[in-house]
Amino acid sequence: MLTMRAGARAGIPIAIGVIPFGLVAGVAATEAGMGVGGALAWSVAVFAGASQLAAIELLDSGASALVAAGAALLINLRFLMYSASLAPYLADQPLRQRLGAAYVLTDQAFGISLAAYVKAPRSTGRERLHYYLGVAALMWTTWQTTTVIGAVVGSTVPESVPLDFSIPLVFLALLIPSVTDRPTVVAAAVAGVGVVLAGELGAGNAALVIGVTTGIVAGAAVDLATGPRS
Repeated sequence: MLTMRAGARAGIPIAIGVIPFGLVAGVAATEAGMGVGGALAWSVAVFAGASQLAAIELLDSGASALVAAGAALLINLRFLMYSASLAPYLADQPLRQRLGAAYVLTDQAFGISLAAYVKAPRSTGRERLHYYLGVAALMWTTWQTTTVIGAVVGSTVPESVPLDFSIPLVFLALLIPSVTDRPTVVAAAVAGVGVVLAGELGAGNAALVIGVTTGIVAGAAVDLATGPRS
């Protein structure tokens, strides 16, 4: 059954992997001169790891707030696709609750919840929302806590500790269980290659959106070509 407790329990392994990611965000905020209070306020307001780090890096290098905000929005465009995928499962829930769910949307909450929805097709919208919130609340709490710890610890973390390496591992942990058939294999492969090529060609922060879009198109094409015909 899809419950909030079940969602939180399912998110624990991924949340453990998020801890170094949050520490990195806290350390980066401290090094940029935000202080502990500023780091926490920034983390609560934005609550999006990759865009938080990108915006901090831009601001610290002298870029304007408008440029930093634009970069953050560009990186976060993927959440439009996440929302569109989750919408059919949560459409019957009150608008206020869906707006709250939108604030805590993360890669982890999306991936874990969608996988659970597919396995429980007879679940109600309320059950699905509770499950999602269980995952999302765990991720939010973990992120804010570790961000504060990173901000407090700051530069005392030795450079030899590879915290940055944890970031791709978090996303790989979400990706691998979802690659279960030919369309998803093609989508993952094309998206990965697309992101790398777009980045090499100078697409910058748009590389992620370009790669994901090409991956979705490729996966859908394979699904249509190999799926059942009427």
